[in-house]
Amino acid sequence: MRVMRARAAAESAESAESAGATIRTTSADLAPPPPAPGAERHVALDFANSELALRAGRLDLLATPDAAARWLVERELAPDDAVLYEYCAGRLRELRAQLRTLLAARIDGTLPPPEAVRAVNTALTTAPAASLLHWDEAHGPHRAPAHPADRVAEHAMAAIAADAAELLTGPDGERLAACSASPCNRFLVRTHAARHWCSVRCGDRVRAARAYARRAQRAQVAGSDGATGSGR
Repeated sequence: MRVMRARAAAESAESAESAGATIRTTSADLAPPPPAPGAERHVALDFANSELALRAGRLDLLATPDAAARWLVERELAPDDAVLYEYCAGRLRELRAQLRTLLAARIDGTLPPPEAVRAVNTALTTAPAASLLHWDEAHGPHRAPAHPADRVAEHAMAAIAADAAELLTGPDGERLAACSASPCNRFLVRTHAARHWCSVRCGDRVRAARAYARRAQRAQVAGSDGATGSGR
């Protein structure tokens, strides 16, 4: 399964925060939260969310070639021994930026810039997304990509682009949303109409902000009423 590793640690940290535990700002705060709703079905959504804005700072899961290779391997988009170079990691980050532009346009109902559409179409046609059938004595019938190891990035980008096109044009595209909890910058597929946050942690943050705003408004009204009464 594609989005599994690091889930347990992320969920543990999220549960602690939602329960009101005091969490110091450490490197653990930069651990990614559990996948946003819809990311298990759409690797393109998970890919778009691989650069995160957390309260402790920004976290880019594709920041280095090694990190990008690890991200691809964990989602079965590259073999375990995959090696990437900065050029390939940079191309992945560029595709991610263009995909985020497309997701935002889909949510806002606006026309995206042509270069964003072109980036997905280029990734779709650069390498075949489908693995081919192979059959040999050592492995029997199995599927594997037709291209060599130096095209790992192209194969991954094609698979991501194919899923992005499916997400943007399919029924889940109608339920795309941007997380409303500041400073989170993740996208999600809403599980119900009222949901506009990507995790328990962000949901708690939104509810806490709303409660604070209500208390502040009541205090302001009470203060105004007191001032009016004293002036009579």
